Amino acid sequence: MDFNIKLVFSGIAIALAMVGFVPYIALILRGKVKPHVFSWVIWGITTTIVFFAQLEAEGGVGAWPIGLSGFITIFIAFLAYIKRGDATITKLDWGCLALALASLPLWYVTNDPLWAVLILTTIDMIGFGPTFRKVYHRPFEDSRVFFIIMILRNVCSVVALEAYSVTTVLFPFCLAVGFLIILVILQFRRSVLSQQTA
Repeated sequence: MDFNIKLVFSGIAIALAMVGFVPYIALILRGKVKPHVFSWVIWGITTTIVFFAQLEAEGGVGAWPIGLSGFITIFIAFLAYIKRGDATITKLDWGCLALALASLPLWYVTNDPLWAVLILTTIDMIGFGPTFRKVYHRPFEDSRVFFIIMILRNVCSVVALEAYSVTTVLFPFCLAVGFLIILVILQFRRSVLSQQTA
């Protein structure tokens, strides 16, 4: 695919990230969205590291949206902490965080972008655990639009990649799947809870 088309899809992915993150941050600041801090800490760390691994694996402009998302995700984790987004932390949440943090040194030891991405993608998917639980129990505390935008952003990130390999594609693909699962849980639970109150 032509480099200019890759650049366009990278630009679209970055624009989608901003369109998704800016209102999401505003909703957090207004107290209307309460993200789970553990998920966002895990996602922020892993996304930022995967960005650097993708650059090393020649992901090129397709890695840029992941880099931007990594830095914004760290900021959202900070906001979730200071705004006390979701203060309900279970043993499972602690387990997910401990497992994720314990696995981080493994990417460094491997000294290979592929292994780094495999390990970090696994950690990132573990990071979805607390949010899956949260949206199941409190589905009205999150934004469907945000997750739809993040799915589209990750699809555009994959299309924008300059080199296709497991190293460059796995992370954004799995993120899209994770966000889709959140969206399905959120929609299902909203529907069930709305019928119960009707």
